[in-house]
Amino acid sequence: MFYSLDLLGTIAFAVSGTLTAIHKKFDPFGVFIIAFATAVGGGTLRDVLIGRTPVGWMLDLNYVYAIIGATIFAIIIRKKINYLSTSLFLFDTIGLGIFTIIGTEIGVQQDLHPIICVALGVVSATFGGVIRDILCNEIPVIFHKEIYASACIVGAITFLALSTFNVPVNINYIITSLIVILIRLISVKFKLSLPTFIADTKG
Repeated sequence: MFYSLDLLGTIAFAVSGTLTAIHKKFDPFGVFIIAFATAVGGGTLRDVLIGRTPVGWMLDLNYVYAIIGATIFAIIIRKKINYLSTSLFLFDTIGLGIFTIIGTEIGVQQDLHPIICVALGVVSATFGGVIRDILCNEIPVIFHKEIYASACIVGAITFLALSTFNVPVNINYIITSLIVILIRLISVKFKLSLPTFIADTKG
């Protein structure tokens, strides 16, 4: 199930990146680059940080094939999507939930401290989106707007907590992913966000 979820998250983020690039009116090459960076950016950074090289997608071409397929799929259905921003949000949220547990689980497999495991979960889930937004000349969502990384932190902590109680791993995957997704959906639905700092311009 771990491998299946990893592929599913890759596909979800690839679609998210493709829709973003289409919205920005990129050419086909630009669309694929954004899709690829979104799909594997976070996982690549995670693997480099823990010295897990070559990184995952270089050892298994199924990830590359999945990205290519997801990109083509998103391009084909782009005219049938009436609400592009809604679809983008949905696929981004699914990828966020899945990659949080993938990154956290990999940290556990490496026998790293729980805090580092949580950090790897956040990196895996969010940095593909960060790279996507930077390449598209946007302020990354993680730095503003809705609750984003915070949802990943809650999900990663939940995953570790359930693991200590020996909850079956597949059930843990499902529960944790759904928690991240629900937090994200609720925060956007009710426009919840963390407080921001305002610079004092007086004087």
